[in-house]
Amino acid sequence: MILVTGGAGFIGSHMVDNLIREGYRVRIIDNFSSGRMENIRHHLGDPRMEILNADLKDRGRTVEAVRGVEAVLHYAANPEVRVSSVNPNIHFNENILATFNLLEAMRICDVGTLIFASSSSVYGEPERIPVDEDAPIKPVSIYGASKAACENLIHAYSRLYGFKALSLRYANVIGSRLRHGVIYDFIVKLLENPGILEILGDGSQVRSYIYIDDAIEATLTAWRNIRRGFDVYNVGNDDWITVSEVAGIVVEVLGLKDVRYMYKPILHGVGWLGDVKRIALKIDKLKGLGWKPKLNSREAVTETARRILYELKATRLTG
Repeated sequence: MILVTGGAGFIGSHMVDNLIREGYRVRIIDNFSSGRMENIRHHLGDPRMEILNADLKDRGRTVEAVRGVEAVLHYAANPEVRVSSVNPNIHFNENILATFNLLEAMRICDVGTLIFASSSSVYGEPERIPVDEDAPIKPVSIYGASKAACENLIHAYSRLYGFKALSLRYANVIGSRLRHGVIYDFIVKLLENPGILEILGDGSQVRSYIYIDDAIEATLTAWRNIRRGFDVYNVGNDDWITVSEVAGIVVEVLGLKDVRYMYKPILHGVGWLGDVKRIALKIDKLKGLGWKPKLNSREAVTETARRILYELKATRLTG
């Protein structure tokens, strides 16, 4: 039995799909604050899947979720970086406190394997890109700081209690079922007003994007090579593009022309407090295990925009 925290969320639900396809029994714990039942509805009735509608902030329910599993894939978190600038408590509670409760439950139940969904945001605003796993950890958002704090907790538990633990520092993971982030934001805005697109920041912010299928395969590759102790892998792409280029791809996928971009920069051209101007990851360490992404950043954004547009239109037709 494998436990997937946040298993009804974006990345978590895709991981559940893969695990069930490979024959694993899967237990999901999700409080459905951002996860959606429709992401896992196609598995309802499958005896290989259990769902606990519960919160990792509840220590008793967390122990219940962990008991009897052989490994934990920890995707439960609040994914909105912007939230941390106005309500830091959310990321403390949903990320740090939840992770501490999970680690304690694993210790109590003698479960010794953890895969943690960390983030490129732990690196903050690096002097140069791409950054490797040895780059300084200097987050500039509460979200990034919460992920770094979780990594330190996991490192300590791995040393004290002999856990096998991996921290996967994901770049911008995108794909079907995505309901937050810049691509989804652009599509929603353009469906409402196809003539104007508001862009937070000056558009020159640099990001690397990895498609969900590539991110899942990267995760499984790292997991297959796990050893006792704590290790870190960057999970991203070999290239990067600007936010303005993402806007152009979305406009093209929607078949629009003559869209006027309305930029809203703050500080040094970022979109909000805690945003970074340039971030991309060096992925040589993970590629050394035999993995590499199949889609580059531009291809990943294009496919994601197509999938989200299809899903939103289908929802409107059935809704």
